[in-house]
Amino acid sequence: MTLLSLENLTVRRCKCPVVDHVSFTVQPGEVIGLLGPNGAGKTTLMRGALGLIAASGYSSLAALDPRARSKAAAWLPQQRDIAWPMPVEAVVRLGRLPHGDEGQDLVDAAMARMDIGAMRDRPATALSGGEQARVLIARMLAQDAPLLMADEPVAGLDPAHQISTMQVFEALAKEGRSVLVSLHDLGLAVRHCTRLILMQAGQVVADGAPLDVLTPDRLRSVFGITAFVSQGSQGPIFQPLEVIR
Repeated sequence: MTLLSLENLTVRRCKCPVVDHVSFTVQPGEVIGLLGPNGAGKTTLMRGALGLIAASGYSSLAALDPRARSKAAAWLPQQRDIAWPMPVEAVVRLGRLPHGDEGQDLVDAAMARMDIGAMRDRPATALSGGEQARVLIARMLAQDAPLLMADEPVAGLDPAHQISTMQVFEALAKEGRSVLVSLHDLGLAVRHCTRLILMQAGQVVADGAPLDVLTPDRLRSVFGITAFVSQGSQGPIFQPLEVIR
C-alpha cells in the first residue's frame, strides 16, 4: 500500500516555482530523509503534499478530505510554539483528535518513546525548547498515523535525544509505518534513514540509498562541502568537513 504518491507536484510563489514538478512515492517501512540546503523547497514540498498550501500536480494526501487526511498522515511543522499552559499529557492527547478517542495506551506509549512520562503533569509552557519539541513529537506519535511527516524534528534537541528520536523513527518503520523527515544533519540522515531524497532549487536531484545519494560530486554541487565517510562496526560514519565554495 502506497502511503504517499506525488506526481509533478509544483508550488509557485508568484510565477517562480518553489517546488518544481516533484514526483515520488512513499511505501510502508521507510525512513526517508528529505535533504537540501536552505531554500531548497523541503518545507514547501511537505506542506504542498499535505494540501496545506496551493499546489498543482497530484498528491494522494491532498486529494483526501481533511478527516481522512488526518488519519493517513501526522504532521510536525518547524514552528513548534506551545501557547497555552496545558499539562504535557493533555498536549500529547491532542494527537488523538482525528480518532475521537483518548487512546490512553497510545498517549502513554508516545510519551514513553520520547522520554517525557515524568513530565506528564507539568505545564508544557514551563519546559525548555528541546523538551517542548519532544512533547510535540509525542503528540505526532500518538496520532498513530501510517505516515509521519516531520520538518526538522531534531533541531534544538541534545545529542542523546537527536539519536533516540531517529531510533524511534526506525522502530516505527520496522512496525510497518513510514517517516518522511527533513534534516540538516547529514550524519544522522546517513545512519538512520533507509532512503534519502535530495533537493536543490525546488527539484529532486537524487533519490536512493544514503551513500548513493550523498556522493562527493553532489556534496560539492548541492552543499558546497566535502565530507569524511567511513563504514564502522556500528554502521556508516559521515562527517562534513570543509566548505569549498
